[in-house]
Amino acid sequence: MALGLQLRRQVLAGLLLCLCAGRWAEAGKVLVVPMEGSHWLSMREAVRELHARGHQAVVVAPEVNMHIKAEDFFIMKTYSIPYTQEKFDSLMKTHVHLVFERVHWVTMFLQTMASFKKVSLLFERSCEGLLYNKDLIRHLNASSFDVVLTDPVHPCGAVLAKYLSIPAVFFLRSVPCDLDVEGTACPNPFSYVPRLLTTNTDNMTFFQRVKNMLYPLSLKYICWVTFTPYERMASELLQREVSLVEILASGSMWLFRGDFVMDYPRPIMPNMVFIGGINCANRKPLSQFQVVPNGLWPHGLLHTKLP
Repeated sequence: MALGLQLRRQVLAGLLLCLCAGRWAEAGKVLVVPMEGSHWLSMREAVRELHARGHQAVVVAPEVNMHIKAEDFFIMKTYSIPYTQEKFDSLMKTHVHLVFERVHWVTMFLQTMASFKKVSLLFERSCEGLLYNKDLIRHLNASSFDVVLTDPVHPCGAVLAKYLSIPAVFFLRSVPCDLDVEGTACPNPFSYVPRLLTTNTDNMTFFQRVKNMLYPLSLKYICWVTFTPYERMASELLQREVSLVEILASGSMWLFRGDFVMDYPRPIMPNMVFIGGINCANRKPLSQFQVVPNGLWPHGLLHTKLP
């Protein structure tokens, strides 16, 4: 009898503890390390929804940026980078305007690569400003975050999550050179999954499959320029040689801003989730567009708004 009464008291105490702590257990602290530009506009809606559900979000961004501004549904932490706002704006405008120039494709390629290197250097300097800011890193480490939400196309957030030993959730459209596929250890057959810029479908001839294998090789140099610095920073912080694939492989969840309405079906892993509808969170009526030839885009077309 006494044992039964004691067990009932323990059960009752446990239930009361769950009821008292349940409200706080549901909410968590989210460290958000966004990518610049339009990438942030989609992630911003996810951060807003996290706040609405009781989570606390802290967004870490450089002082010089394009769209990442303080708002009432997250706490913003900034860090300095060796770029002025004027220089940043000028560099980004120049890079975007290259798309609209009508020059020989060789000239276009050389100009694009030169601009791409400058933009990549900017993001590299931005990441160094975050990872080597000892006071900020000490503060983030002491804040006991539950998860890091970041876009791995800018791997700085993934490196930070690895360094702080915090689970990472990746919020992305895709990562060049199939790094997302390697990071998830996902099957990616050349004969079935069309590669970026090939214009292939998932029903390919033999020569289209050959093209599907060769096209990714042209992106290797771009990926080497873009991602090698992050491997160096990660190796310095972790004090061991580490590859970017290893960094990405530590991601707990991959949220892809796409779906099989716009993309061809392909193999996926259990921690890959497609959330393409989030891009339509802020819906507006379509404007009138015209189609003009442009060799840089996957289907050779670029849609521009009519005056």
